Amino acid sequence: MSDYEIGPDEIDVDDLGKDTFDAHSEPPHPVNWNLLSADDLEAEWLELNRWVDWLRVTYGLPASVIPPFWHHHPELVWELSALHLHWLCAYDPEQNGSAPLGWHRDFVDARQRLRDWVSASGTRLDRDRPTRQTTWPGEEPAPQVEDVVITDRVDEFVEFVLAEVNKRRAQEEAFYSTLDPEAGEVS
Repeated sequence: MSDYEIGPDEIDVDDLGKDTFDAHSEPPHPVNWNLLSADDLEAEWLELNRWVDWLRVTYGLPASVIPPFWHHHPELVWELSALHLHWLCAYDPEQNGSAPLGWHRDFVDARQRLRDWVSASGTRLDRDRPTRQTTWPGEEPAPQVEDVVITDRVDEFVEFVLAEVNKRRAQEEAFYSTLDPEAGEVS
């Protein structure tokens, strides 16, 4: 592990599944998961996980809408992230009083899309597998898809976030190593 990698002891596991949800102190903003720094990525994963857990418990959502391994499926991450932003904006104190009703109306549509994504991905309450990919003519065949049994969702989520943050940090280090220190430009 490099000096910049984070380990399991650096993520507050107690914050992963709180029954309540506290909004940010900063204004709501869209999250482009592809462009986040390693530190921002970690913060956004933990925040989204906390909110998704609150959402599924508050609304009694089954695994067919929000499965335990939602974080392994980009289609679910993007949908839930957008729904989270919509919720933050709808419940902002500066928002119009009818905004929460609009969120609930849109939540009905989002639940159907989530069901569709979950059905297509093949993830379930007790097991997960990567979303099947259609191989187009001329492409290499997709790797064999196998189910993974879920034994401890919280531990697996922490390991997932650590791996994602460390991968992003390595990408950042690789990028910065290409900079010419004298010119401040990419070599």
